[in-house]
Amino acid sequence: MKRNKIIAAMVLVTIVIGCNNERSKNNAKVEEVNQITSQSDTLTKHLKPFKSDLPTIGLLMFNGVLQGEVIATSDVFGKPDKNGKQLFNVIAIAETQSPITTEEGMHFVPDYTFENCPKLTALFVPSAYDMYAQVHNSKIVDFIKEKNAETNYIVSNCAGAQLIGKSGIADGHKIVTWIGGGEQLQKDFPNLKVQNDSLVTFVEDGKFSSSNGNLASYISALHLLEKMTSLEHRKFVEGYLYLDRLRNWEH
Repeated sequence: MKRNKIIAAMVLVTIVIGCNNERSKNNAKVEEVNQITSQSDTLTKHLKPFKSDLPTIGLLMFNGVLQGEVIATSDVFGKPDKNGKQLFNVIAIAETQSPITTEEGMHFVPDYTFENCPKLTALFVPSAYDMYAQVHNSKIVDFIKEKNAETNYIVSNCAGAQLIGKSGIADGHKIVTWIGGGEQLQKDFPNLKVQNDSLVTFVEDGKFSSSNGNLASYISALHLLEKMTSLEHRKFVEGYLYLDRLRNWEH
């Protein structure tokens, strides 16, 4: 009898321990699911889906790109309207799907490659401190030529003008580059009408526009934004970006 009581007690203890372990496992699973769901919700609310009915702004990227010139355009065109409505698709494009490394050392992952890039309304061409590799990369140059045939606008910032010159798409048009780079750009690409970069920050000629780059990349983006939307929306985005604080900045 005593032996049976001991066995029964051991069975009861085993069941209790087993239930507690199972409960712990279930609680851990629930916690894990909740954590994943929380992370997913945090990401999802920031995602802007590609909508085929919206204009698509393409941001060309390559290793060594000056990241500010990519960020400026996405900063401007990625903002919703005053009612929170998405107005544009803003996509990053590179030769391959591998992350590119910016001049500043950050890693950007492209949304599309040259092979699967959707139709663009506008293409922004940024720069690097050394453009030799890009200017001599026929795949990049051919991509710019191809997109010129379908886009309504082509924008270059800083030394991105060298890629425009190499492609030949803006021959006979006004263009400006980084401060101090205009003379060499004119020698390399005599068919361009290179503007005096010491006096000109931004220039537009037909479908082509260009800037000195760096923070002036916001100027080229905001100018095109106004053309594609309205002055009211441009002012809304400028307010969103606190640009008035920069204008009134005192040293």
